[in-house]
Amino acid sequence: MKNTEKLLALLITTEDYISGQAIAEQLCISRQAVWKAITALREQGYEIDSVTRRGYKLVAMPKHLNAPSLQTKLRTSMLGKNLVLLDEVKSTNDHLKMLGAQDCPNGTVVAARLQTAGKGRMGRVWQAKRDSSITFSVLLRPRMTPHEVGAVTPLAGLAVCKALRDYTGLDCKIKWPNDIIVGKKKLVGILTEMSAEFDAVEYLIIGTGINVDQAVFPEEIAYKATSLLLETGRHYDKNDLLACVLQYMEQTFAENGFSFSAAAHSEYSDLCATIGRSVTFKRGSRRINGMAAGVSQNGELKVMLSDGSVCTVNSGEVTIQGIY
Repeated sequence: MKNTEKLLALLITTEDYISGQAIAEQLCISRQAVWKAITALREQGYEIDSVTRRGYKLVAMPKHLNAPSLQTKLRTSMLGKNLVLLDEVKSTNDHLKMLGAQDCPNGTVVAARLQTAGKGRMGRVWQAKRDSSITFSVLLRPRMTPHEVGAVTPLAGLAVCKALRDYTGLDCKIKWPNDIIVGKKKLVGILTEMSAEFDAVEYLIIGTGINVDQAVFPEEIAYKATSLLLETGRHYDKNDLLACVLQYMEQTFAENGFSFSAAAHSEYSDLCATIGRSVTFKRGSRRINGMAAGVSQNGELKVMLSDGSVCTVNSGEVTIQGIY
């Protein structure tokens, strides 16, 4: 363990000031090494107060994603207990797939300060500047078949939506199946991927990107994207927020398993902005229009057609009137 890591662990667990000499003795390093470690931590964004003849005290941690701060804020029993926090990664989903193939434990979380080639639905690339968003992926190892995973993605969307409503006070809604919107603009994207063999799921990966500190977006998406900063005018501690989201995710899956309970289905329906709107989707080479009538227990979108019949949509691109 590096001197900075050892010092930070000591400062986190020390409530009062601790002298440089005491730090040096406890960590078995020189006073000069203590000062270098203090300086390095301050450069990383840790606020450390120093008082003559009293020593040093950790006053505040950085608001950008960092493992020490996030670990002190987690209130989960499983999600994030195995935590990988990266400075930069191409895709948190892809990194977690690699760990999943190496038998990482259920509930492993990978998060990153910068994601350079994140993946969205329909193969789109999802990008954001360093520390402007929260990008993370969760690995779950449910005992189920590939045909039983339909409700997992909407349940994840429900959990994130409820967490953001609680944490920020925003009137967040769900665009089926799992985008989180404010008004008519996208705040959060969620992508679920699966590894399975025959009739058994090996693991699921739920990748999530939350727009937090973006003040502007590229012209091509500015009309349909928003951020917590734009909606509230506030900068949030990303560790607090991620800890809240993970707690809601764990609670939602603990209460429902991986299928909709009656209560969760009702909550999802109440928060789903898609229901009651005109929608267009593709079925083969045909484009079909209808009215979103609800969501099934399996997470499928129920669409009422002009002849009064109802069909279900479980994948593919759905265009929703009035929402990007």
